[in-house]
Amino acid sequence: MTDTWLKALILVCTFGAVLLLVEVLVSAFASSRMAGNAINLRLKLIAQGRSRDETMGLLRRRSSALPSNLPEGLKRLGERFERLLIMAQVAVPTGRLMLILLLAPIAIFFLLMLTMASLGIAIGAGRLLMIAVFAGALGTFLPIMVLQYKATKKRKKMEEQFPVALDVFVRGLRAGHPIAAALDLLTVEMPDPIGSEFGVVVDEVTYGAELRDALQAMAERWDLDDMRMFVVSLSVQNETGGNLAEILDNLSTVIRERHSMMLKVRALSSEGRMTAVMLTILPVFAFTFLFIMNPGFYLDVADDPAFIPGFVTLIMMYSIGFYIIRKMVDLKV
Repeated sequence: MTDTWLKALILVCTFGAVLLLVEVLVSAFASSRMAGNAINLRLKLIAQGRSRDETMGLLRRRSSALPSNLPEGLKRLGERFERLLIMAQVAVPTGRLMLILLLAPIAIFFLLMLTMASLGIAIGAGRLLMIAVFAGALGTFLPIMVLQYKATKKRKKMEEQFPVALDVFVRGLRAGHPIAAALDLLTVEMPDPIGSEFGVVVDEVTYGAELRDALQAMAERWDLDDMRMFVVSLSVQNETGGNLAEILDNLSTVIRERHSMMLKVRALSSEGRMTAVMLTILPVFAFTFLFIMNPGFYLDVADDPAFIPGFVTLIMMYSIGFYIIRKMVDLKV
């Protein structure tokens, strides 16, 4: 075989391999996108082989992994963390995720200690404090901030989807469907996060819970006043009677007007909120990035006697500022 034929054969084989690889990647992307558009998180979990009971437990986290003998303050923090996971729609058991967030900074701390010991770097009290803060920021604080951002984004989307879900529910009632069947329409017609949440409500009713209690639990999980008004409307209609479709249609109009007012308030306060975000994230990001790129910038001054009290004061001032900023930008409409 001549060199010309050999080069031609290599080119043909290369072209065939690249074409096959592109076809596999395009097919995988198309199938995943179709699956994502067709089902929400609840139906994805069921399609993966999980039972409805297990899926419902992951999405509503009714069976808490928190010990029952915790102090009241730690118990409230744990409940807030579970609510954060619900709003972020993280399909990981609470106990496993808490264990990961607990062990990650410890692993990072000992890895850095082992690295410094292997390089022959002296380890003092100031450096120990610096490494511990860095490990905590990288292993726990930054992941929690990511979860908080994801939960806030999902909560905003839930607020935007809720009037649309009411419209779908009202159309189902006017078409002659009973309340349970109209709710079941939302579980397959609406995307996440509201599709999965109404799916949990339908599963709870299927297992014998009262519809009002299931909807009230959903409102408490997401802490949304719109859902509470929806529950009150259903309760009042159940007690006094009346046209439920017309009541919910009026409620949808009220919620849209309230949401419009909230958007105006957010637009007027956007500069302050963005400033709060930058003042909160920038110190942690700058400290973490600079410690990774140039650890000597901090470690060279860590042995100074004034470093430990100054660093502890800095962390306390950052925590106080973080709390005050969060209270200032937490606007209620």
